[in-house]
Amino acid sequence: MIPLYKPYMPLLPQLESILASGNLTYGYYAKQFEEELKTYFTSPYVLITNTFSNAISVAITTLGLHAGDEIIMSPMGCLASTQPYAARGLRIRWADIDPERGTLSPESVKNRITKSTKVIVHNHFCGYPGYIEEINAIGRKYGIPVIDDGIECFGTEYRGRKIGNVGTDITVFSLSAVRLCNCIEGGILIFKDKEQYEKALLIRDCGINRDNFRDKMGEINPNCDITGIGFSALMSEINGYIGLRQMAEVDGLLEKHRKQAKKWDSQIACQKKYKAIQILNGKPNYWVYGLLTDNKIEAIRAYREKGYYASGVHLRNDYYSVFGRAEIELAGVEEFFNAFIALPCGWWMDE
Repeated sequence: MIPLYKPYMPLLPQLESILASGNLTYGYYAKQFEEELKTYFTSPYVLITNTFSNAISVAITTLGLHAGDEIIMSPMGCLASTQPYAARGLRIRWADIDPERGTLSPESVKNRITKSTKVIVHNHFCGYPGYIEEINAIGRKYGIPVIDDGIECFGTEYRGRKIGNVGTDITVFSLSAVRLCNCIEGGILIFKDKEQYEKALLIRDCGINRDNFRDKMGEINPNCDITGIGFSALMSEINGYIGLRQMAEVDGLLEKHRKQAKKWDSQIACQKKYKAIQILNGKPNYWVYGLLTDNKIEAIRAYREKGYYASGVHLRNDYYSVFGRAEIELAGVEEFFNAFIALPCGWWMDE
């Protein structure tokens, strides 16, 4: 059966020499990967982390969030996108979504804002861009920072610009094995604000300023104070090397995804029982190809019988007791969850 996801791995000719070098932590290759990402997103304020969860934790800490603070987000998303906020003790207020797109409804977000709202987390579901301008405008109006959750949307574009450089305060991406691109594990953070970026650099590395952390003898400098909390979130050389090698091929892989999506478009257009996810002002990366149907289980079974591993991908997160049920009726979430299935749409389809 053709899989829904398949990790891409390029040739790694330097892998053995890196492993034998003894230089396995954040160094030449990881830094080069970071520089490639700065060019790719045309942003100087990009940093990489060893996990996606740590990327979120660095963002939360940079914004000064504390346990009990409220955030607004959609329950339609990956647990990897929602658990890090709950793990830090933040109170999640679920907002509704557009049932045609699977992304946050701007009107619902406005209605969910309270005096305690500290952040809006905007998930671009399965690589499909959401109402970016509208959500960012709400954030500016109320003085609430917006985090674009790009866990599945590396390479996705909005109005001709890559998500990561569309005016959002902070963007996070996952580099785990089933993403494109992947480092087996890792995360990306992109900041709009220089001061936040510089603060995040310290937070990523246990609060350490490496310029004066050690004295002339190489001993830890007692005069180098650690003034804030941080994480051991630096990416390893191996993961950075894999990421750097992936960047040389990522545009070609994305082009294969989009060509496959056009093939699905032509097939779906001939079938009344399926409808493709609505796309407005954007260019998805087609991490998967999204469909809406009146009979989700029947559609999944039908495509699996044809040899395509169709799936609903995510369970709505308000079903999990760790988060608690939504305080309001989420009609858009209900409609979308009952209708959405994903089809394979990756580079491996050429095979």
